[in-house]
Amino acid sequence: MIGITTAILASLVALVPVDSLLEAALDPDSVATAHALSEQALTSDLAYQLTESLTTEIGPRFAGTSQDERARKWAVEKLTSLGFENVRVEEFEMDFWTRGSTGMEFVEIVAPFPQPLVATSLGGSAAAPEEGLEAEIVFFDSFDELLSHDPSPDSLQGKIVYVNDRMVATRTAEGYGPANRKRTQAWIEAEDRGAVGVLIRSVGTSSNRFPHTGMMSRPEGRAATIPAMALAAPDADQLERIHSRGTAITVRMGTQAGWRGRATSGNVIAEVVGDEAPEEIVIIGAHLDSWDNSPGALDDASGVGIVTAAARIILDHGERPRRTIRIVLFGAEEVGLLGARAYAEARAGDGTLENHVIGSESDLGARPVWSLSSNVAERAWPFFDAMQVEMQHLGILRGPNSGSGGPDMIPLQRLGMPVARLNQNGEDMFDFHHTPNDTFDKIVPEEMAQNVAAWVMFTWLLADTDLDFRESGRTSPTE
Repeated sequence: MIGITTAILASLVALVPVDSLLEAALDPDSVATAHALSEQALTSDLAYQLTESLTTEIGPRFAGTSQDERARKWAVEKLTSLGFENVRVEEFEMDFWTRGSTGMEFVEIVAPFPQPLVATSLGGSAAAPEEGLEAEIVFFDSFDELLSHDPSPDSLQGKIVYVNDRMVATRTAEGYGPANRKRTQAWIEAEDRGAVGVLIRSVGTSSNRFPHTGMMSRPEGRAATIPAMALAAPDADQLERIHSRGTAITVRMGTQAGWRGRATSGNVIAEVVGDEAPEEIVIIGAHLDSWDNSPGALDDASGVGIVTAAARIILDHGERPRRTIRIVLFGAEEVGLLGARAYAEARAGDGTLENHVIGSESDLGARPVWSLSSNVAERAWPFFDAMQVEMQHLGILRGPNSGSGGPDMIPLQRLGMPVARLNQNGEDMFDFHHTPNDTFDKIVPEEMAQNVAAWVMFTWLLADTDLDFRESGRTSPTE
């Protein structure tokens, strides 16, 4: 179990205004239930077993593929057998991209020092010519340097753009956003300047020779017409060393990637129906899909296991919370939050959006939860301050009242739904993120149990209150 020192406990209590705790007035019986459920979660291996099952029996679950369909069937069978109510699939149509044959993916230095490099296509990449694309690279130390380059449409004519930004590892995973700009947007800047291809240093923090894939942006539906690939970090280092010698570098790259028409994916939904206000919904989510190169144990089979196990522990308790707990296992998250967008659009269309009182997602692996953040109305801050105090035994600090409840909550949040989040330690998540190395052996059972213990308290307390979380503010009372 994760321990915390007396000094840390004292500092946590000091952060929380006493008046806020009194004002929050958490129901003592509800708090007692939350603690009992949390203790049960610490001895449960259900989340671990579900994650093992999904990654072993299904494996990679890329959106729009037959594996994606198998994952939905797996989820329906599991959720039904676990006793959840209203289990169903909401399908949606999507544009379908694949990398083609992985045997045709390559990057190699042609001159001055011929050698192969380890690389993978980025989601949304176009294909290279059948014989491969050979050109001189233009080396940019950062994405900002590329942005400041001459914007004329022939300034990079016939070149392959290389962008070298490094990602910084942090517990908060805040280094991901800045580093990820090159993955999502470099192709646009390169293509608009006449470049014929794009290479980037992988958006990751590992020194292992695994390239990190990920989706590129599609502004207003625009699709890339040039190939785009990511180099493993050691290979990016190699390219950087050669560049430092002041010699022009020519590379050849190959990929069969491209858009393949339309396909079907879907969101899998299940519920623990509330007792007093079943129409009010607390949504807890994770995404069911993964990248094609990985079983996606951390991203996000672990999230599937965590939220499902937390809800099952509540279901087994017998006493129902006031509100309905809705589990949503989102489809097609990796290729642009497509399942989350479809879900939000459906709720806006059927008039049930206002019934979604708050939402959250588990999508940063399975390392311990260390912080509770929120984005709710000011009147609800004391509720979360008090909740955090009840979670201190799990080593959880109070975070700010800003940000999102996780990627798949963003479309709902934009439509006005309040959110909160149990923030996991993301320091090494991006060693494995979007690589073949995102495998089940990376999960520590005791750390996953701490996640479930946190999630079961969090979910129960949110579902068992009548507090309105809407009209969120943006400034934290503890900052």
